[in-house]
Amino acid sequence: MANTQGPQGTNDPAGSTQMFRAFVDDAPQTRQAAPAASSSGPRVGLIVGIVAAVIVVAAVAWLALG
Repeated sequence: MANTQGPQGTNDPAGSTQMFRAFVDDAPQTRQAAPAASSSGPRVGLIVGIVAAVIVVAAVAWLALG
């Protein structure tokens, strides 16, 4: 039987590629589950950010005019 993996200590690029492809094939399943669980998260953050920006602008205007 021939030694097809080469000397010890060298990486098998084909094995790494197969592992990467398995990772990529599994990734879309986890991506589909995540947005469904927290679909309102980005909207809430955006609304809070806009409200905070309005408060900061109002405070600066009040200090500038006062």
